Amino acid sequence: MTDTVIDVRRLPPPERHAQIFAAFQALTPGQAIELHNDHDPRPLHGQFLAQWPNQFDWAYVEAGPDLWRVRIQRKAAGKSCCGCCGG
Repeated sequence: MTDTVIDVRRLPPPERHAQIFAAFQALTPGQAIELHNDHDPRPLHGQFLAQWPNQFDWAYVEAGPDLWRVRIQRKAAGKSCCGCCGG
């Protein structure tokens, strides 16, 4: 399976995160997007942690200085468990 590449370098900064979030939400578990950016998208990672905790994997493929490539993969939804049964 080939990852969908989202190159946000050509988009105006106010439009970038919305496009990335929409692409991530369209993924099924196991699918991934590869983000291409002109800077380290560390703030975006923080937004993913806040919005989708434990629902994605984040891996740097290339770390600058001119091109940053990050693979963001949707994980399978975890089951909700209170922990009382040991499960």
